[in-house]
Amino acid sequence: MDANLHIPQGDDTILVEMTVKEAMALSGQKFHSDHKVETEAIKKVKKSLENRLISGVSQ
Repeated sequence: MDANLHIPQGDDTILVEMTVKEAMALSGQKFHSDHKVETEAIKKVKKSLENRLISGVSQ
């Protein structure tokens, strides 16, 4: 990542509610019997980030 890149609210925190399996999938664990685990976890992270950025713009 570029050291000069400025991300507004980049040090703010977000909360993402997910299952242990989803967190494991994001950390690299493969669930061969359920490929949707990682996909759903990624969607939750993106949605939480989106909500934070949108709410930050209106503040």
